[in-house]
Order: sequence, then structure tokens, then C-alpha cells
Amino acid sequence: MRKLLRVNMGDLSVREEVLPSEKEPTGGRHLTSSIVSSEVCPTCHPLSAHNKLVVAPGWLGGTGAPCGGRLSVGAKSPLTGSIKESNVGGNAGNALSRLGIAGIVVGGLPADDNLRVLHISADGAELVIDNELKGLGNYDTTDTLQAEFGDSISCLTIGQAGEMRLSGASIAVTDEEGRPTRHAGRGGLGAVMGSKGLKAIVIEKEGGQRPESADRDAFSKAAKRFAQLLRDNEVTGDGLPTYGTNDLAQVINDAGLYPTRNFQQGQFELIDNVNGETLRETILARGGNAKHACHHGCVIACSGIFVDENGEYVSKQPEYETIWAHGANCGIGDLDAIARMDRMDDDIGLDTIEMGATIGVVMDAGLLEFGDGEGAIGLLEEVRAGTPLGRIIGSGAKVTGQAFGVRRVPVVKGQAFPAYDPRSAKGIGVTYATSTMGADHTSGYAIDQNILKLGGDVDPLKPDGQVDLSRRLQISTAALDATGLCLFTTYTMYDGPEALEMILAMTNAHLGTNVDLEWWTELGKDILRKERDFNTRAGFTAADDRLPDFFEDEPLPPHNTVFDVPHDELDTVIDF
Repeated sequence: MRKLLRVNMGDLSVREEVLPSEKEPTGGRHLTSSIVSSEVCPTCHPLSAHNKLVVAPGWLGGTGAPCGGRLSVGAKSPLTGSIKESNVGGNAGNALSRLGIAGIVVGGLPADDNLRVLHISADGAELVIDNELKGLGNYDTTDTLQAEFGDSISCLTIGQAGEMRLSGASIAVTDEEGRPTRHAGRGGLGAVMGSKGLKAIVIEKEGGQRPESADRDAFSKAAKRFAQLLRDNEVTGDGLPTYGTNDLAQVINDAGLYPTRNFQQGQFELIDNVNGETLRETILARGGNAKHACHHGCVIACSGIFVDENGEYVSKQPEYETIWAHGANCGIGDLDAIARMDRMDDDIGLDTIEMGATIGVVMDAGLLEFGDGEGAIGLLEEVRAGTPLGRIIGSGAKVTGQAFGVRRVPVVKGQAFPAYDPRSAKGIGVTYATSTMGADHTSGYAIDQNILKLGGDVDPLKPDGQVDLSRRLQISTAALDATGLCLFTTYTMYDGPEALEMILAMTNAHLGTNVDLEWWTELGKDILRKERDFNTRAGFTAADDRLPDFFEDEPLPPHNTVFDVPHDELDTVIDF
């Protein structure tokens, strides 16, 4: 029996609701976007009682499906004003699934200033006041909760940024070691959690059990084959486990789309200091771990553990996006400084992409020099302290650009660009412009075909074919986000049809369904329709599906190209 937990912070009630159909394949992004679209007033203030925070594992969560423990977090975004789903690893997705919980829906606002913890176990769920957690970062918060509830719990927590309800605030999820290193970073959803007076969600693993599959043998067979496909794939079986996500840095820099100094250049002259090879060598030389799974059952293991020169833990291995955002985008070529900022972002509870983009805007405004690592660290300390400057920085790149009169602000719908310049990879530019989530590379990762030439070859410097490419990817990604599978599993789909066949086989064997490829495509379309409908009712129009003017006006070195996909073509992306 899969159930929803309905948490009302207004009357402090927690009730269970059984999903209407046990065999309906719903979960992850499909569930979060369905609930937000149908239950949240699109024009409400994101920090009001009318917004709802929805947490949902995919339908393959807890089953042992390879890389199937991802978690979706949804709400109306304080950063963009649009619908939002933020996808995160860590052990909470599997833990919820093994307790039979398909989702948590948190609504209302508390009548007092107390901080509360939602404690979930096999015996039920309750809200507990815990004001000792006020003002704590995510590391101290999880340490305190583990001392109270034991080391085996999974936690979702917010740091100081979430308590201050800053638009760049993330929600941390604990990893295999119980550290708050996995983040639902994008969209400011930590601010929504903070507005509810909810400091943490604690999930007791004891008493949980693997969800029963309709055909256990068929599921096991499909899961084993899918795992083998992941191990045999060049990217998921070699590149990512060896170098982590930062394996991309050198490739993207060489291709001329590695945004540098707030998107002024497409190549970083200090790339050798921060690329995947250097990161791996540094970690191994110091006794760290360059291969680490973010949740149980991950067979890719693209994460790691970064230590200092004395072998002491600093942070998780910084991801590609984090190294770019706090590195090249700010002109900083120092891995130790970047790792310190990664740790601070995780502790304060901030989206590393949004913060790196914001600091780049600050540097463009002249408050700091590009390349000033200590100055950038100082800005994050301002956020932690809640100073006026810190609150501006913690509110993201758009607000910061407005506060300091900067023209070059890389955002769509208020959300900062990730680590690919759309002037040199125009497919990802289409995704940035038209995603329901604001600038979001994971909504339709066109880099695979634009640059890596996996699953197709669409010239990155020409507008031709980019809209069709982004449309296909946005549909398939939305469907995948509902399963609980990691986005990186899509690399196996470029090798042939068998990978998707195994995903459908696992779904059918687990739920007792008979879904097929046509159903998969319609699922992705249904999710995007719901999200687009919410945004339309919230007041978004075609004018919001555009990149900032400077991407169309300023040629990017070294190719000296601009983003020139016609606006009327952008308007057809979600046209199905």
C-alpha cells in the first residue's frame, strides 16, 4: 500500500492518505507536479500558506532498481514564481519508499515561531518542536538529529538560508555517511520549507522493507540486465566513476562553451587547475575517495570525498556545476577554495549554481575582482550571518543584478544559468529558454547531441534542429524523473533500445502494469502539460521563454557566435 502523508502546518496535523490506485505508475516529478498543479493556487505568494511542498520518491524507489533512489521535491518556486521540481540523491528516497510512503505534502503556515521536525517511522509520523536547531547549519543540524534519533536515519534539512527564506535556499538530503551533501538545490525550495517552520524531516529506516513487486523474478532479471548495461556503457561505466561529473570540464572548455567571468568568455585559461583529471589526482594524493555512491543501489558512483592537505574531510567531491560556478564563472582556479565554498553552500543550504552565478554578477559589478577566492568565501559568510548584503546574495543572481545595476545577468524566469553557454551549444539554450523550471540543463540535456555526439549529432553552432532536439529531450527527461532513476542512466539509451525496454520491464514487473514506449512518451508530455498549465495560470507567457538580450547581442569567444534560434520557433517547443 503506497500512501501520502498530508502535513498541515496550520493545525499541526499529520494524516495518511492511500493512493487511489496501487498499480498506477506515479511518483517523483509526475506526483510532485500533479499535486502542485492541481492543489496550489498559481498566483499565490510562494511563501504563503497556499503553497505546498511536495516530496516524492519515484515508483522504483526502494525496489533495488539500479540508481533508482532519486527524490523529487516540488512547489511553487520563490525564485521563479513558476512550478518547480528539484531532483536530489541521498538515501531519503529509498527510505521513504521502504516505509510505503509515495509522497509527503506539506501545506499551511504555523501560528507560532517554533521550529519543528517531521519525524517519520514505521509506527507513523508526528511533528515535534525542536528550537535547539534554530540558526544551525545543515552539518550541525544532522549531527544533532543523529544524536537524538540514531545514526541510521535519513534526513532532509534546511540551513540558515532556508530559515531566512532566501530564494537561493536548498534542501539538504543526507548521503551514505549521514552527511548533508546532496541537495535539492534549484528553485529556492529551502525557502518554502523554511516558511512552513519545518527545519527537518527525519526518516527512521528501521521497520522499512522492500516494496513487494508483482513479479519479483521478472523484476530481478530486468534490474540485473539494466545494471549490466550501465556498467558496460562508456560514460556510466568508465568516465563518471573515474572522474566524476567534472569529467566534462575539459571537454566543454575545449568546445568553447565553458562560461568564464560571468559569461564573458567561453574558455577558462586555468582549466588545467580544476578539470576532472586534476580533481581526481588531488583527491587520491591526499587520501580521499574519488568514487562514491550518493545513495544505496547506485552502480555509477560518480561522487567522491574531498579532503584537505592533511587528509581531513572538507566536502563531497565538488560536482562539475559547482566547480564551474565557483571556479571559471568567478575566474577562480583553486580547487581548495572551490571545495570550501561547496562545503559552505551545503552547510548554509544554498544552491551552488545560483550562488556561483550570483558571485559572478557581484564581480561584474566591481564589488570584488574576478579571481578573488577569499572574497567569494567572504560573501557566503555574509549570507550565513544574514547581513543586508548576505540576504541580497542569498536571493540569487536576478535580485543581486538588480541591486547593483548589472546588465549581464544570466537568468531565465529568475533562475541562473548552469555551466554551458547557449551561444556555443544552441540546443541547451532552447532548453534554458523554454523549460517550465527556468534555466535548467537537466530538463533537456542537449549537450549530449550538441557536443558529445551521443545519440545523434546536431551542430551546436547552428539554430537548425535545436528545437526538435530539446522537445524530445524534455519529454523523455520528464518521464524519467517520475521513476526515481538517475538522469545519468539515459546514457545507456544512446546505445540502443534495450535500456528503455528494461526500465519499462522493471516498471511492469514491479507494479503489475503493461506500459509501453507510447505510454512513456505520453507520460512525459502529461507532466510538461501540467507544468505549462500551472505557469500559464500564474501569468507566464511566451515572452518569458527567452534568453537575456546579451546572449543574442554579444558574440562569445572563441566561436564569436550569438544565440539566434528564432523566437517563433522557441514558441513551438511544448507544442504537442
